[in-house]
Amino acid sequence: MMGMTTRIECIFFSEFHPTLGPKITYQVPEEYISRELFDTVQVYIITKPELQNKLITVTAMGKKLIGCPVCIEHKKYSRNALLFNLGLVCDAQTNTCALEPIVKKLSGYLTTLELESGFISNEESKQKLLPIMSTLLEELNATGACTLPIDESNTIHLKLIQLRKDPPIVQEYDVPVFTQCKEHFIKSQWDLTTQQILPYIDGFRHIQKISAEADVELNLVRIAVQNLLYYGVVTLVSIFQYSNVYCTTPKVQSLIDDKSIQEECLSYVTKQGQKRASLRDVFQLYCGLSPGTTVRDLCSRYSQQLQRVDERRLIQFGLMKSLIRRLQKYPVKVIRDERSRPPRLYTGCHSYDEICCKTGISYQELDERLENDPNIVVCWK
Repeated sequence: MMGMTTRIECIFFSEFHPTLGPKITYQVPEEYISRELFDTVQVYIITKPELQNKLITVTAMGKKLIGCPVCIEHKKYSRNALLFNLGLVCDAQTNTCALEPIVKKLSGYLTTLELESGFISNEESKQKLLPIMSTLLEELNATGACTLPIDESNTIHLKLIQLRKDPPIVQEYDVPVFTQCKEHFIKSQWDLTTQQILPYIDGFRHIQKISAEADVELNLVRIAVQNLLYYGVVTLVSIFQYSNVYCTTPKVQSLIDDKSIQEECLSYVTKQGQKRASLRDVFQLYCGLSPGTTVRDLCSRYSQQLQRVDERRLIQFGLMKSLIRRLQKYPVKVIRDERSRPPRLYTGCHSYDEICCKTGISYQELDERLENDPNIVVCWK
């Protein structure tokens, strides 16, 4: 259902009358746009040539009007031109970005119908606009989509596109994980690069590893995963290692309060072929994660609770739902000494994950190297 933030209050059809000038021919609901409001904004509804065929949004008297004024020039029309505009009206506070493609598309449809059959200039066919506008208003507000049969050979299909936030930049050390069951993913809907990397997205391989194993250039993998992120198909977690340290967030309480999270969690973390894990065990394991406790420590301390719980998927689920967060290690060089290689990465802004991916050395090698360097301290954050 369309959210209140994009609710359409009114749909109007305005045209230039050869003797009366700009006027509203139809509006749904009737009398929604007052004479005073129309007089205020009419120069943006039926416009000069400079603004024709352009999306225009104008706010006045507590309303926001979006339109795309059309001008079709031909000697058959009075004054040699047909000027009209089918627009939408919303509350002034409404974010109308999602409605702009609808207005543009309607403008294009009506222009085509006029050029093909004189749909607007013919008074009889123009009257069909009123029921079309009523259906449009009702269905877009109810479902965000609308199918409008105009005549035997023309049907208009419209759909509101959900606006999404820009996804974060994907780094080579990020690990993509499917937000829903991978089996439900329709591979053929995606581009060839995405199809090539899909078998390697398992929630544990990081971007650089996917690139190497799928034999796809690193930047192409990053772009493909960023696209999957945009559509909510995957989310990103950090590289899993038994030496990692995690701690709980306040959201871990939702595991007790929210039945749907409980069900999802227990299904996700239970080992294959095992009896379903208990909520008590899972919650105890999450609470056992704390600064100074590695996953390896957790496994040795809670071996009984882990009999039915897959510790890797336990961590994965916790990160996906923000029940836990990773405590990362960041090396900082405190004394300028070029022997501490690579010095540009020891600024406190680059994590172990990033340094190991960029240099190709293992966590253990990096740990040993930094422990033996008196000029470097490691911060956890």
